[in-house]
Amino acid sequence: MMLRLGGVITHETEDALGKIRVLDYRKHRVLTFDSVFEQSKIALGKPWLPVHEYNRAMLLPLVYAEPAHATVLGLGGGVMVNALHYLMPCCRVHAVELREEVVKVARSFFGVPEHPNIDITVSDARPVLREMAAGSTDLILADLYGPDHMSPAQAHRRFIDYCNHALSDQGWLAMNFHVAPERGGPLMGHLNRLFADVMVYRTRTNNYVIYASKQPVDLLLPSHPALKSLETRLPIGWRGVMERVYR
Repeated sequence: MMLRLGGVITHETEDALGKIRVLDYRKHRVLTFDSVFEQSKIALGKPWLPVHEYNRAMLLPLVYAEPAHATVLGLGGGVMVNALHYLMPCCRVHAVELREEVVKVARSFFGVPEHPNIDITVSDARPVLREMAAGSTDLILADLYGPDHMSPAQAHRRFIDYCNHALSDQGWLAMNFHVAPERGGPLMGHLNRLFADVMVYRTRTNNYVIYASKQPVDLLLPSHPALKSLETRLPIGWRGVMERVYR
């Protein structure tokens, strides 16, 4: 069966929030909720390799420090969990996903493994964040999206407060936004008050990744050895990602 995205349905299920579909192309597998937008995309046979540009950009904090504990808000097809686990198998990864059926699909069709270092909680992200101990995670990757838009919670200052509280002194927050917050608006102002450094990545499809670091950082030159080293371990074009980051 063909859909608007053009893929062939491999699996379809449904919960109270709607349909969940897995589509296969020649080389890729896609998770979609509405058959219009790709929620997650992986290379078949390489579930640890992010395909979407914004997913790759969200991993940029790993250039500066490899976390002992990472938190992923919005599991989707498990792209971020798989990439983190592949790159740093000793890192404890805690993913939070609102929909239990999405978790089942991520495990069955997108290669999210059962592993002692991977925990998945089925819940709204906000209460989980609120209950996290101070300084208990080194990296938060927030990608809270429904079928056709970003969750408004991700743009609230209280959400940022929860993230800041949960992050360690060397911690990083990376958030996927479909529209960039206003440069001088309340959200960016709040981020700048709480974090030592705030940066932005604009994708070629006009998504934005917002980075916030607890410590001041320097933008690295493309020739930096850390970028080359990561490219040998997870080939996603780290140098090109760094080139598109701005303060």
